[in-house]
Amino acid sequence: MDSIKVNEHMDRQPVLLTPEMSLASAVEALLNEKKQGAPVVDASGQLVGFLSQQDCMSVMLKSSYHCDLVANVNDCMRSDVLWVSPDDSILGLAEQMLGEKPKIYPVVEEGRVIGTINRTNVLTAINNYMQQCYLAPA
Repeated sequence: MDSIKVNEHMDRQPVLLTPEMSLASAVEALLNEKKQGAPVVDASGQLVGFLSQQDCMSVMLKSSYHCDLVANVNDCMRSDVLWVSPDDSILGLAEQMLGEKPKIYPVVEEGRVIGTINRTNVLTAINNYMQQCYLAPA
């Protein structure tokens, strides 16, 4: 199981947001792509933050009282982002996800975001592995 790597199960076409993007545009992108959150990158693709649906909901709820959503991604994103490497073990990531850790991790290679991986991806990888266990001759 330790030989199963993040790059085998990651989403290679993540939604990528920019700090300058309006929060309204970011929310539209997340909803259109059915994503729980997305990495925020600078012009060179370097990870600078992460914006989750929860982060958006908090700001939008406050703005809804006055109908004045003027925030941008930079105002709402988290800048202390946990990320993984494409060569990291799925098993190690699964153990990390058991705690109060994020549900989605950016996958970063040489400083650039190349994908994301979430709990569904990790559970699918473990399930596929377990099915192999049951199919293997005793």
